Amino acid sequence: MSTDATLQKCIDDAAETVAPAWPLHSFVTVNPLSGFEDRPFHEAVANAEDVLGGRGYPTADVFRRAWERGRIDPERLQAELAAHGSEADPEASLERLAAGEGATAGGTAATATATDRVDAVLLKWLSAFLDQGQAEWPMPDREQGFYDAFRAVARHDGEIPDADAVAELPDDPLEAVRERLVDRPVDEWSEVLERQLTALPGWTGLVRRRIDDGGAWQSTYPITLAGYLAARLALPDAQLVFCIDTRSEIVRRHLEAAGDYETHGYAGFFGIPMRHAGYDSDMTVDACPPIVDARHRIADRPADGSDDARTAYDRRTSVLEAGRAAVKRLKSNAATAFSFVESAGAGYGAALAARTLLPGRVHDLLEAADERRPDVHEFCEPSVDYDPESVHELPEGLTLEEKVDYAASAFELMGWEAFARVVVFVGHASQTANNPFDASLDCGACAGNPGGPNARVLAAICNDEAVRAALRERGIDVPEDTVFLAGEHDTTTDEVTLYDGDVPESHAADVERLRDDFETARAGAAAERAGDMGAEDAGVRETERRAADWAETRPEWGLAGNAGFVIGPRALTDDLDLDGRAFLHSYDPATDPDGDALAAIVAGPMVVTQWINAQYYFATVDNAAYGSGSKVTQNPVGNVGVYQGNGGDLQTGLPAQSLVGADGEPYHRPLRLSVVIYAPLERVTEVLAEAAVTGLLDGGWLSLTVVDPEQDGRAFDYEGDLEWSAWSSPSNPATERATPPTADDD
Repeated sequence: MSTDATLQKCIDDAAETVAPAWPLHSFVTVNPLSGFEDRPFHEAVANAEDVLGGRGYPTADVFRRAWERGRIDPERLQAELAAHGSEADPEASLERLAAGEGATAGGTAATATATDRVDAVLLKWLSAFLDQGQAEWPMPDREQGFYDAFRAVARHDGEIPDADAVAELPDDPLEAVRERLVDRPVDEWSEVLERQLTALPGWTGLVRRRIDDGGAWQSTYPITLAGYLAARLALPDAQLVFCIDTRSEIVRRHLEAAGDYETHGYAGFFGIPMRHAGYDSDMTVDACPPIVDARHRIADRPADGSDDARTAYDRRTSVLEAGRAAVKRLKSNAATAFSFVESAGAGYGAALAARTLLPGRVHDLLEAADERRPDVHEFCEPSVDYDPESVHELPEGLTLEEKVDYAASAFELMGWEAFARVVVFVGHASQTANNPFDASLDCGACAGNPGGPNARVLAAICNDEAVRAALRERGIDVPEDTVFLAGEHDTTTDEVTLYDGDVPESHAADVERLRDDFETARAGAAAERAGDMGAEDAGVRETERRAADWAETRPEWGLAGNAGFVIGPRALTDDLDLDGRAFLHSYDPATDPDGDALAAIVAGPMVVTQWINAQYYFATVDNAAYGSGSKVTQNPVGNVGVYQGNGGDLQTGLPAQSLVGADGEPYHRPLRLSVVIYAPLERVTEVLAEAAVTGLLDGGWLSLTVVDPEQDGRAFDYEGDLEWSAWSSPSNPATERATPPTADDD
C-alpha cells in the first residue's frame, strides 16, 4: 500500500471514532458513542472518556438521589455488589464514588492550551465555511474547498502566529498531514489523527456527514477530512530540546500537556566539548562529560550596543563585591574583629533568623534585588567565532566547519527532518543554599556545571546563516523563519529562563506564548516534585522555599529514582508518565540507516547514564562505604570534598539525604539501569559488536531491551555474547534464543 493510501486509511479509521452529526434542519438522534460500538459497553465508556472527555455513568449525586427516593432495589444492589466481589454496603460505595469524583475535579486546572488556541482559530473558519445561509458575509474562496480557502484567509488572521507558513503549505492536504507525521511511526498515525479529530467532535461529525451525503453543499463547497486535519496540524507551537536528565522528563511531560510542543532529548552539553569562561568569573570550567576532552574555549563577551546594560551590571556587582570585601577585612583584621562583631552582631542575628525561619521571604527579597541587575545573557554573547589570535590553552571559538559538524550531529542524532518556527535548546541547573553537593544537582553531561552556556552556543551556531547554508548542502534544510533560542531549566524550582534577547518581532508572540506555557508546566511539575518530597505545601512556593532554605538537607531529589534509559522517538513514551525515572534520548532509526548516530549515543550518553545509575545504586545499598553519610555531620575540607565529623577519609559518594526520605524510607530504588533501544535488532547488534559498553552488558552491569520497528515492534532482551531472547508478549518473555537476521536469511 502506498504512503498516501496508508495515510488516507489512517484518517478514515480515526474518523470512525466520531459519531456523524446532521444539520439542524434534518436533526437525527444518534448514539454519540457509535464509533465505539464494536467493543463491550464498559470498555467503550472508558475509551470514550479518554478520547472524547465525556462521562459515561451518572454522577454519585444522581445515584444518591435515586437511592434515597427508593428507585434502587437495596437487595438487588447488594447482590450485584457481592457478585462483583465487593463487601462494602451501598452507603460506603456512594461515599467512595463521590470522593473519587471530588479528587478528579480538584486535580483539573483550567488552562488555555495550544489545542484550545487551535480550536479557537478553526471554530471561526469552520463555522464560516460550513454556513448554510445564515452568514451575511460568506467566507472568501469557499468554492475552492476548505483547505485552500483556509490557506487564503490565514494571512489575515491575527490569531495565527505564522500565517505566511500556513499559506505556503503544500497544495495537497495529504502531503501537509504527512509532513507533520514524519517523525512518528506509521502505527501511531491513527492515534495522533484521532486526537485531532476528536478535539472538536461536533464539527468533525458534521464534516463526516456532509462528506458521506455528498449533497449540493458539499459539491459546491467541498471539504475533506484530510484538508481539515492539514489545517489543524499546520499550527504547531515550538520544538524544544532538553537534556536526557530524568528531571527533564517531568517538565517535558507537563509542557507537552500545556501546548502543541514537540520535545526531544539530547545530552545536556549539546554536543559542544567546550571550556567555558563566564563574564565575571576568575575560573574556567570544562562543560562537557568527563569522558570527553574539552576542545574549544568559549567566553562570554559583551555584545555590540550593550554598554548600558553592561555598565549597570558592573556598577551593581562592584558595589556588592566591595561590600563583601569590606566585611571580610573587618572580620579578619585583629584590630577590628571584636568591635565589628559588637556593632554588627544584632544585624547578623536578624539575618540568620530570617534565613532560618523565613527562607521563602528571603528568597523573594533576593530575587527582587537581583532583578535590578541585568543578567549576563542580556548583554553578553558566547564567543562562538574562531579567534586565530587567541593565546589561551585551547582555541577560542569554532571554525565554520566545526560549527556545521556540531549542528549536523545534533540533528542527525535526534533524527530531525522538519523544523518549527521556534526551536529552543534547554540546558539545566539547580538552585540550592549551603549545599556542598550542589554540583551533583547540575548537569552531569556538563561535568556538574549549568547547561545554559552550552545551549546558548548551539543556538548561536544554528542561527548563523553560513552554517544554515552549509547544512542545506548536507540535506538539512532549516527554514528561513526558524529561530533558535536557548534556555535554562532550574530543576529545583522548575522555572525555565529563556535567553530571548535577539528574538525578531515576527516571533515575539510565539515566544510569549511559550513563556506562558512554561509557567503552566512549571506549576504542574513543581506540584508533582513537591509531592515526591513529602511536602505539606505542594507547588512553586514550596520549591522556592527549598531552594533558599540553608537548613534544607534535600532541596530536590536530583537523579534519585533513575532506573531506565530510552533511546528512541518521543512518540515511544509520550503517552506514559515515567515519574521522572527515565533518561530520554531522541533517536529515529529511519534517519540512521548505517547506525552511526546510534553508535554515538551508545558510546557516550549510554555510558554516562550507567555511571550515574551505578553511583546512586551503590550509595543506596551501602551509604557508609560508597556514599558520604549524613549531611548533618559532614564537614567540607579544602573545597575538594567532605569528611564525617572532625576528620577521616574523604567521602566520595552521595549523601544519605539525596537517597533516603525524612522518614528513613529509601526514595531511590537500587536497580541496575534498564536500557531500551528502538531500532532494528540487526543494527543494534552491529553497533554492540564494536562498542566498549558491550563489556558492561555482558557483565550484568545493566540490561538492554530492543524494540524492533521492522518486526512490528517485537521486543528482544540481550542475553550476552550478542545473543537475544525474543518476547512473545510484553508480559511474557519467550525463553527461545534469538539471533539477529542476516542478509542471507529468508
